[in-house]
Amino acid sequence: MYAISLGDDGAELRPLEPWQADEFLAHMDRGREFIGARNGLPDVVTDLESSRAFLRLYAEKTATDSGRIHGIWFGDTLVGAVILRRLDPGAGTAEAGCWLEPAAVGKGLVTRAARALVDWAIEVRGIHRVEWVVSSDNEPSIAVARRLGMSRDAVLRESLSYRGRLHDEEVWSVLAPEWRAAKSASLAAGGGTAGS
Repeated sequence: MYAISLGDDGAELRPLEPWQADEFLAHMDRGREFIGARNGLPDVVTDLESSRAFLRLYAEKTATDSGRIHGIWFGDTLVGAVILRRLDPGAGTAEAGCWLEPAAVGKGLVTRAARALVDWAIEVRGIHRVEWVVSSDNEPSIAVARRLGMSRDAVLRESLSYRGRLHDEEVWSVLAPEWRAAKSASLAAGGGTAGS
């Protein structure tokens, strides 16, 4: 299995596969309350079979080139993930997302992992527009979208019903030419990649 280094701190981005259902469930159990405050995944992944089913869904998406999931490891521990919920190379569009357990917050892991995933989608799969859809009250996720160089396209008022409450959602996006221009400017300035 391959791993993509996310920096000098030992963090890595690796594919998540159904055979890792035990590890994925343990991760979800550690972060269940924190992740569940903004993401419905802890309500879906509740036991080993549901963990395996979720990872199997993304294995099928990978096989059909319609989505991806990659785990974020810090040391030897799975602490979060980034996903392409939707991937449509024919239409040139994708939607990215993320989550992180509380012990890993504040290290820049999601931004670094999302940057690698967005770069792959644009440069390898030829995606023209990558979206980031987030609840308007999810400031940490909005901050990631900003750090990735995304622009806010829209606010969908009360479009998300979650845990008995209606939430506004924001749609953020970056276009391939914008991504490449930011990446070139960052490299020319001696920095990292787009959105640094």
